[in-house]
Amino acid sequence: MGFIRKIITPRPKKKEDIFYTDLSKILGFKPKNISHYQKAFVHRSIKEFDKNTGFPLNYERLEFLGDAMLSAIIAAHLFQIVPSGDEGYLTQMRSKIVSREHLNELGKDLDLLRFIRSNVILSNFGENVHGNIFEALIGAIYLDRGYAYCQKFIYKRVIAPYVVDILKLEGKITSYKSLFIEWCQKKKKELVFEVYEDSGNEPIKQFSVKLFLNGELIAKGRSTSKKKAEEVAAKRAYYAFQNEITAG
Repeated sequence: MGFIRKIITPRPKKKEDIFYTDLSKILGFKPKNISHYQKAFVHRSIKEFDKNTGFPLNYERLEFLGDAMLSAIIAAHLFQIVPSGDEGYLTQMRSKIVSREHLNELGKDLDLLRFIRSNVILSNFGENVHGNIFEALIGAIYLDRGYAYCQKFIYKRVIAPYVVDILKLEGKITSYKSLFIEWCQKKKKELVFEVYEDSGNEPIKQFSVKLFLNGELIAKGRSTSKKKAEEVAAKRAYYAFQNEITAG
């Protein structure tokens, strides 16, 4: 009597299973309520609505929560490790750790953009989307696991690799615009930011800015908001005049 051997073909993993597995590796623990994390990667362009409340469903509310948790946990950490720091110093150090540039780097390092659900082509996103969804992820962790898990994640991903060298952190520039304005005021130079028409065809609105010093155009900037475009222009201006600025 012959036997028929059954050939079992492995079932392909569902997107939900892949998301859960990959996310667990990033978090360092297994999520309890995966829906919180799914919401952390929904872009407003999807135009989805919460089934229970009817309100728009995207990562922006979680981003707000994550930003608050990140700020509070880092403030507490700095308070402990820098007992000599006054309010102004601690505020400055916290701003440097949670700078948009740093959060964007963290989001990129974790490749969080691979999880996002959006009707916008990924190449059309601005740099800040990386930091935005990183903050949204922190918000999701807080809702799913509470303060202790949120604190542990921030220590591992944000604090541990960054605040080891406090002297290096002290020298980090968080706002080129503020620095350049301060230098211009000190040297009695006239500084003007001028928004001009942006003819780009991107689906996300872009703002363009010209930076004039004593009536002369010295730099341009372009980004998804006027404030960000001004910062881009100021950064370019800073490096153009770096020798003069650092010389005092």
